[in-house]
Amino acid sequence: MTQQQRRTDAIGVTHPVADFAQAPRIVSLVPSITELLCDLGLAPWIVGRTGFCIHPAALVTSIAKVGGTKDVNIGKLRALAPTHLIVNIDENEKPTVEALASFVPHVIVTHPRSPDDNLDLFRLLGSIFGREEAAELLCTQFNRAKATLRTGRPQRVLYCIWKDPWMTVTRDTYIARMLEQIGWQQWIALPENTDARYPVFSWSDQLAHEIDLVLLSSEPYRFTEAHVDSLEQQLGKPVLLVDGEMLSWYGSRAIAGMQYLDQLRQQA
Repeated sequence: MTQQQRRTDAIGVTHPVADFAQAPRIVSLVPSITELLCDLGLAPWIVGRTGFCIHPAALVTSIAKVGGTKDVNIGKLRALAPTHLIVNIDENEKPTVEALASFVPHVIVTHPRSPDDNLDLFRLLGSIFGREEAAELLCTQFNRAKATLRTGRPQRVLYCIWKDPWMTVTRDTYIARMLEQIGWQQWIALPENTDARYPVFSWSDQLAHEIDLVLLSSEPYRFTEAHVDSLEQQLGKPVLLVDGEMLSWYGSRAIAGMQYLDQLRQQA
């Protein structure tokens, strides 16, 4: 892969290397990427983040908030005069990003869809912001963590992200592909005429029969052990409360996520 290819984002835009003589001003609208930027040593140049960008706490508390991932305060963001904006296809609204692109010189679009896509993500941001060595170190750490994984007993799992209505994820998601690393296959039976990647579902005896294990994510809905106990009694199937950040946050968090997967495999 050439240096130019490394600086090409998810929609095919190739970005120039940031000019640190002019002090880049970075706004991240993606919580996991804010964490990644900090791990690449770029915290001093991050001028804006969402309220969901909470890691690493010691570094992000001094960075201005510009709203949420979907309800961005455009006025606040404009006032920060960013040179670079980092967004994600799943997490941010396209009309909002298009509006921001009218005054932000460089909009970097990301879209990791599988764990291995983290390698390109590390190199994309490392190449644009002159942190190639740090990016390669993250690649090495990721590959080592992945290499230690062991495939457990095959499980048909249902990963829940919301309640009222109940929502899950399809197999065409980063979360499902993380679970595949230990041989767990996400259940999904989509209604006809829908391409939703985060569909609504209803509990039924048939559904309970088709799955081996239910996973209740700690985010975006705050499932608790009380939900675990209730569902286990209702379904007669094992239910685990899982750390949603470890399974859905790409970027540098995915390194710890690989280790977390191995813990889940042993727990189940």
